[in-house]
Amino acid sequence: MDPVRLSVLDRSRTREGHTHPEALRDTVRLARELERLGYHRVWVSEHHGVPGVAGSAPTVLAAAVAGATTTIRVGTGGVMLPNHRPLVVAEQFGVLESLFPGRIDMGLGRSVGFTDGVRRALGRDKGDAEDFEGQLAELLGWFRGTSPTGVHARPAEGLTVPPFVLAMGEGAGIAARAGLPMVIGDLRNREKMRRGIDHYRDRFRPSAWAPEPYVVVSGTIAVAGTPEEARRLLIPEAWSMAHSRTRGTFPPLPPAERVEALTMTGKERDFYESGLMGHIAGTEEQVAHELETLLKDTGAQEILVTTSTYDREALLDSYRRLAAITSG
Repeated sequence: MDPVRLSVLDRSRTREGHTHPEALRDTVRLARELERLGYHRVWVSEHHGVPGVAGSAPTVLAAAVAGATTTIRVGTGGVMLPNHRPLVVAEQFGVLESLFPGRIDMGLGRSVGFTDGVRRALGRDKGDAEDFEGQLAELLGWFRGTSPTGVHARPAEGLTVPPFVLAMGEGAGIAARAGLPMVIGDLRNREKMRRGIDHYRDRFRPSAWAPEPYVVVSGTIAVAGTPEEARRLLIPEAWSMAHSRTRGTFPPLPPAERVEALTMTGKERDFYESGLMGHIAGTEEQVAHELETLLKDTGAQEILVTTSTYDREALLDSYRRLAAITSG
């Protein structure tokens, strides 16, 4: 297939029998390998109070990743802006850009927590996400030095840190009005994704940050020697999602063989089977064909891979195979 810009979001997923610190170190080690394989960027995420995710402080983890690499772009997918004051976010990214100039991305989302308990602990509620567009404008203003407060964000003011909007729900319209690049998924609902992309392109307003629309399509992609091996990579995350839907907690990733031995309720089985559907998974030839179709349908400039699984060696092998088929 034709070469395409390829990036990775690693959510620092915890695994059964392994610790949160191990998950964070796994992310840093993976970033080094992704750099060696020629990936364009590596991003980290923000989750709070989730047993299955160690990544709770994305700008801190991004600093560790950037410090362990030399050329790959590093950023967040994303910082959940409603959880923070825009000035503090600007300062954090200003520090990152100052330490690692020309390599930092600022991916921004509008989520306010996984559960009511987490939102209370953060001092937020669902309504705080409604002002995401205003928070985004304030954040960008700190970099441009246009805050009406008379305060100046140090060292952010005057720096250029590329912002991206994670387009969930209203995000496509917000990204278009702000003139920012957009990240959109997931691959399991292609029609909805295409509608979001069309909406974004139709309403895009050129800005100092982006002269034209820029679309990043995100989703789970698994590549292995056989279709069965690729499917096994999807099993741990599919079960964790089914567990969260039926029991209210998002657990660490289990080994695929343990999931295959489970006796599931009908409801669990339905969620589990649904979690295995709609992703791009298979051999190199199969995945190359599906990616070509995806890129033709969406016109995306970049693919952000979000795969999580228990077997880190199999995950790295998948990334190696994916890099080989997308490098032309």
